[in-house]
Amino acid sequence: MKQSLFSFAAISMIFFAACIKVDIDDSVNNNGTGNAFGATLQERIINSKVISGVINESVELPKGKYTLKGYVYVNNRASIRFAPGTIVVGDTVQKGALIIEQNAKIFAEGTASEPIVFTSGKAPGQRKPGDWGGIAIAGNAPTNRPTTPILEGGINSIYGGPIANDNSGILKYVRIEFAGIAADPNSEINGLTLGGVGRGTTIENVQISYGSDDAFEFFGGTVNCKNLIAFATADDDFDFDFGYVGNIQFGVSLRDPLFVDGGDAGNGIECDNDGAGSNATPRTRPVLSNFTFCGPNGAPGTLANHNFNTRFRRATQFVLINSILMGYQKAGFQFESDSTAAAYLDGRSIFKNNLVHAVADPYRVNSTTLASSAAVKTKAETADNCISYSSANDIQLENPFNLTAPNFLPKAGSPALTGAEFSGISGLTSVNYRGAFGNDNWMQGWASFTPQTNVY
Repeated sequence: MKQSLFSFAAISMIFFAACIKVDIDDSVNNNGTGNAFGATLQERIINSKVISGVINESVELPKGKYTLKGYVYVNNRASIRFAPGTIVVGDTVQKGALIIEQNAKIFAEGTASEPIVFTSGKAPGQRKPGDWGGIAIAGNAPTNRPTTPILEGGINSIYGGPIANDNSGILKYVRIEFAGIAADPNSEINGLTLGGVGRGTTIENVQISYGSDDAFEFFGGTVNCKNLIAFATADDDFDFDFGYVGNIQFGVSLRDPLFVDGGDAGNGIECDNDGAGSNATPRTRPVLSNFTFCGPNGAPGTLANHNFNTRFRRATQFVLINSILMGYQKAGFQFESDSTAAAYLDGRSIFKNNLVHAVADPYRVNSTTLASSAAVKTKAETADNCISYSSANDIQLENPFNLTAPNFLPKAGSPALTGAEFSGISGLTSVNYRGAFGNDNWMQGWASFTPQTNVY
């Protein structure tokens, strides 16, 4: 993880103490002895409206507003369940994070009319990226690490294992806003961190907004997702590493031209097999279909660190099909390293049926010997049925670059309304359109592009 533009130099020691696993309240035990708020842990949280410490027995919280204080670990095969319409705010002093450890579960299942929101505890107009931590889930699904890895961001939790179908619970109709506090320099928490999360877990209709690191990061695992929104992320919108092999269909990336990581560069996708570019298995190979990626598109004042639409590198493999890539500053379809290039050229990686635009270099290759940008463009436009555009307007979406009321639906006559194709790819929903939307807007009702002004 990288240093954010919105980093905070004065992080108090009380925050670092919050990273340590402690009992839910040092003055009471989980059997309720001396508990002024109730006989059980669940009653204590409901009555105090505070979630803190270690949750080692299952709790079910009714609709309401709760404050998350410090690093909260759910462990001991316990679960935490949030009712639709619940609001959880990060404490402004003890910067919170919610960590679901191996064999524990989270059930945050909102609805389109009553999403569950995790956000900053500050007042409207005062919220900033990095006001609190984020949500991290540690599962038992495979990674390609030779030893048991630990989640980043100062989180003391291991992840990974042999259980591809592992179930860590449900995130559905959920918004995560202003997350990404740094526990250590260059080690922020992402909006949603998924370490070794298995395909038994449900992740659907989730929006990450104004996070100071990545929106979604997948460290290994097999979890399948759909209807994901990354809005105004500082670093990468979708980051894959350590052998992730799941399917994600219907995703949106929308960048804010005036907000980006100040220490690194912000990409739509960053994807590595591992940091060393080794051939460790399982090989990172996300299967991505029906994404709409919207970069700054050369807007006035665009910050220099806005980078590539895709950054496939370090021996990764990938599938990216039926998608719209447009408006990224420095490249559209971009990949680097000879190993990554070889996988695309011989068909282990797939880039097909996409609509491609970038402010500069719709196709860019950083491979020393195996491919050139011109050769990749030719392959994409012929064998792989991609179409390239000199202007994002030619893709004909309604209003995709609007930061407060975007409309990603295709206009009548848009090339996005047809051309999708799924042969050879299993586990995806077959649709005719390219990009995240056809004629129906699955964001309606639950997504928000005005998190700074929302009153909770």
